[in-house]
Amino acid sequence: MDTVEKLQREWREYLAPGAEVNDGNEPFELSDDAWRARLEGDAYQVLRREATEWAGSSPLNAEKRRGLFVCAGCGAPLFTSAMKFDSGTGWPSFFTSVPGALGTKVDRKLFMKRTEYHCARCGGHHGHVFEDGPAPTGLRYCNNGVALRFIARDGR
Repeated sequence: MDTVEKLQREWREYLAPGAEVNDGNEPFELSDDAWRARLEGDAYQVLRREATEWAGSSPLNAEKRRGLFVCAGCGAPLFTSAMKFDSGTGWPSFFTSVPGALGTKVDRKLFMKRTEYHCARCGGHHGHVFEDGPAPTGLRYCNNGVALRFIARDGR
């Protein structure tokens, strides 16, 4: 397996030729009405209201092609297919992310302390990170599938 640093550094190699992603550092901000218009159903609830989709409901959980997972809210690159693993939880899971793509905060909503992560560019909620993932990081970024969009490397 590639080193984590190499996977992070070379994330652009997973992008389809000619595809563009929003990897700038400038914040992406919209009004709540604009977010509602931009995002469909559950994606709005997850990204803007910190909801959680049902386990096993996302087709991205079974996605195995080479490519890039971007924020469904703003298109920022978050994870590559090489960072993904099958956690058995029913949600797309990753052991690391594109550098600088995610921000975190403490979540105490379920009577326990968890680490929530969100898109650093638009602030959209993606999921929680746990310390029960595989080597080499031991982390599991448990992501809501509706908060992601997949761009296959082969363009399909």
